[in-house]
Amino acid sequence: MIVREVTESEKDAYDKLVSHIIQSWEWGEFRKKAGIDLTRIGHFEGNRLTFAYQLTFHAVPFFKNTIGYFPKGPMPNEKIIETLREVGGQKNAAFIKIEPNVTCDPQVDTGSQLRTLGLVTSKKSLFTKYNFLIDLTKSEDELLASMHPKTRYNIGVAQRKNVQIYQSTNADDFETYLKLYFETTKRQRYFGHTPTYHRLLWETLMPAGMAKLFVAKYMNKPLVVWMLFNFGQTLYYPYGGSSPEYKEVMASNLVAWEAIRFGKKMGLKVFDMWGALPPNVKESHQWYGFHRFKAGYGPIHIEYIGTYDLVLKPHLYNILNAADKLRWIYLKAIHR
Repeated sequence: MIVREVTESEKDAYDKLVSHIIQSWEWGEFRKKAGIDLTRIGHFEGNRLTFAYQLTFHAVPFFKNTIGYFPKGPMPNEKIIETLREVGGQKNAAFIKIEPNVTCDPQVDTGSQLRTLGLVTSKKSLFTKYNFLIDLTKSEDELLASMHPKTRYNIGVAQRKNVQIYQSTNADDFETYLKLYFETTKRQRYFGHTPTYHRLLWETLMPAGMAKLFVAKYMNKPLVVWMLFNFGQTLYYPYGGSSPEYKEVMASNLVAWEAIRFGKKMGLKVFDMWGALPPNVKESHQWYGFHRFKAGYGPIHIEYIGTYDLVLKPHLYNILNAADKLRWIYLKAIHR
């Protein structure tokens, strides 16, 4: 087996092997445009690409080291870990954070397997450990029947109120998306990505046919805009924004239903709702309302194997994690 960086000419073969949009070639191009150091790795049998993944390396302020981030890749094995150690050494990485796109199997002690490879349970996750997935191979009637009655009712309310939903790649609608997204982050007090992040992402994925907007209007006023991604056989709902006006017309409920219908028309198999809270979460949780909104569509609730770190410089590992914890305490304090 030969392990080397994947070249531009191998893009199509690469995209056929990866399982999540964040591992896609186009997402990697977006990260590079943002000035992030990205490495694409291929495992080859002869000239045939058999395994592929990408990860990023991020400079640490006040240190000469980097931290690697490997999200939504395959299940690590000895060869992958050997390769990560080598690449991480070249990038002077203190550690590499690994979040495989692998769901838990009750019959398998994945944690023990990963610890055998030299990984440790991470002190911090970036992606949620849980997610909601909707099976788009079901008929519309089956999907509606699996919803919570209140969700079906709210979809009907929006339809009766004549809320208009349309797809768009228009620049003006993208500006509306940004406006509503940042109004929502401010209103709900959470940290969102920067405008530059969203613009670069849109400018990379949209021309590739992998991103579009779903806009809900009422009385000719935009109330909700979602950015949806598609890759492989999956439709993703990662980002959205909404107005506090006319909440009674339930525009978000209709956007979600039309997104599901759109995914079916495209022949996609899964609608990935980009995260969920743990089972039996308390209603007092800050994000319970959003979790309940998604749960209303009758998705499957899944658990991933979690976040692990490949520690390359043990003397820096605890220092950098402690510094990151203090940084977030400070950011949350000034964000209140």
